[in-house]
Amino acid sequence: MSDLEIWLTIIALACATAATRSSFWVIGEHVSIPTRVQGMLRYAPSCALAAIIGPDLLLDPAGAVDLGLHNYKLIAGVAASGYYLVRKSMLETIIFGMLAYTALRLLLPA
Repeated sequence: MSDLEIWLTIIALACATAATRSSFWVIGEHVSIPTRVQGMLRYAPSCALAAIIGPDLLLDPAGAVDLGLHNYKLIAGVAASGYYLVRKSMLETIIFGMLAYTALRLLLPA
C-alpha cells in the first residue's frame, strides 16, 4: 500500500467510527428501541467478553482445544471465576487471576 492509500484508509475508518458513535446523539429520541431488543442488548458486553477471553483460555498456541492440567490459563481462569463468585469484586478478581496464572507459570514445570 502506498502512503496515500494508508492515509485514506485511516481517514475513512475515523469517519466511520465517528458516524457510528455519534449517531446516538444525532438521532436521539427520534428512534425508540423495542423493550425486547433493549433486554437482549444487556447481554452484549458479557458475550463480547466471553468471545475475547474464551479462546485465549481454551486454545493452545496451535489452535487446538486444551483442557488439560498443563493449561495454566484455564486453571487460573477457573480460579478467578470462583474468586469472583465469593468476593464480587472485579478488580480483586483480575489481580487474583493474574497472580494465580503467574504462580502456576513460575512454580510448576511446563
